[in-house]
This record gives sequence, structure tokens and C-alpha cells, in this order.
Amino acid sequence: MDVIKTLRELYEEKRRLDAVIASLEANLDARAAKSTRRRGRKGMSPQERLKVSKRMTRYWENRRAQMRAAEAQTAAGSPGPPKAASSESANA
Repeated sequence: MDVIKTLRELYEEKRRLDAVIASLEANLDARAAKSTRRRGRKGMSPQERLKVSKRMTRYWENRRAQMRAAEAQTAAGSPGPPKAASSESANA
């Protein structure tokens, strides 16, 4: 068994493996650079943005009307939920 010959063969195999690894890494980097995708939400066209704006305006108008109606009902004297007795007056 010739140790020097074995070492020479192993170094040659290591050199080939390093070359293959470098080639695979270069291919991987090239593919990763090509396939960069945007993350997150997709963009909206101006028409879509206007449609959403109108829908949300109607939503908030209805929401404010409901809140005004609830406040008017409370102000008109309809009984609200019963108030809990404070713990201090209960202990006295």
C-alpha cells in the first residue's frame, strides 16, 4: 500500500468534488436570482382602488349611522345594562 499514491488520489478526488460543488452552487445562485418573486400583497389597479374606496366609504357611513342611532336610543331614556354595585359600598 503506497500512502503517497493514496494521498495523491484522494487530493485529486477532492479537487474534482470541489469543482462539482462550485458548479452546483453557481447554478443554484443563478436560479435563485432568476426566480425572485415579490412577497406580500399584490398591487391594485387604480380602478380596484377606487372600487374599494367607495365600498369602504359606504361601510363607514352605515357604521356611523348605526352608532348615532344607538346613541339616540340611549339618550332617549331606554334603560341600558344594569350597573354593577361597587365593591366598596357592598362592604359597608
